[in-house]
Amino acid sequence: MKKNTWNKILVVAFGLLVFASCKSKKQVVVNRNATATVKPASDVETRLAAIRSRQLTFNTFSAKAKTQLNINGNNQDVTLNIRINRDKKIWVSVTALLGVEVARALITPDSIQVLNKFQGVYLKKPFSYIHKFASRQIDYTTLQSLLVGNAIPKLLNEDITFEPSANNITGSGKLGELVYKLVLGSDMRVTQTSLANEQLQQSLQVTNNVFIQTADNKVVPSQIDIASVVKKQKIQVNLRYNKVEFDQQLDYPFSIPDKYSPAAD
Repeated sequence: MKKNTWNKILVVAFGLLVFASCKSKKQVVVNRNATATVKPASDVETRLAAIRSRQLTFNTFSAKAKTQLNINGNNQDVTLNIRINRDKKIWVSVTALLGVEVARALITPDSIQVLNKFQGVYLKKPFSYIHKFASRQIDYTTLQSLLVGNAIPKLLNEDITFEPSANNITGSGKLGELVYKLVLGSDMRVTQTSLANEQLQQSLQVTNNVFIQTADNKVVPSQIDIASVVKKQKIQVNLRYNKVEFDQQLDYPFSIPDKYSPAAD
């Protein structure tokens, strides 16, 4: 596989993650309608407060997942080990066949670093580098929110307009040139997020389907589909969790070996 292809796969793997059909003995599928305790109110502030109250809070997050990446029709299957120190860093290890680690990444609000062990090269860039392969709407907080199924914080603003339907509530609005829409279930958890910037030919759609309850009573989506389009670049990521844990003591080992050389962009 070409170096540039691997670099794109690795950056996308760390920047656009999808949760899909997860099964675990410690996880229970949540009936969101049955457990819903929040009733939508008529005013924006009350609805925003209800949504925020359903956001998942944590100090650390760790997960292991089988993942399929599709970049412009090119499919790759890998396993991701993900660790998050909330608001500080996201660490990812990528393994291929036979459990061999082929890459490692460390993402902070300001930077992204990737070790491509398959090729013996490294990438060290500002976080904005990810916008070459994904929507410009993705920042560190956006990525962190998507990984645990939370609403993107910057979309929960007082300019949002809510419209109720039979089983859902739709919130929509604009942030500059960005048009967004949130679809929320009766429990006020996000079911779908859509972002679009027509001028820059960028779009991002995230769909949360099934929510599970972990051993420590955290509720997270187990099925998430994310699709990103940046001009002619199309990316989809499908990820299957088989282990999810919160608030454990975690390490985030990352260093660039002297023998590694800078990767070509």
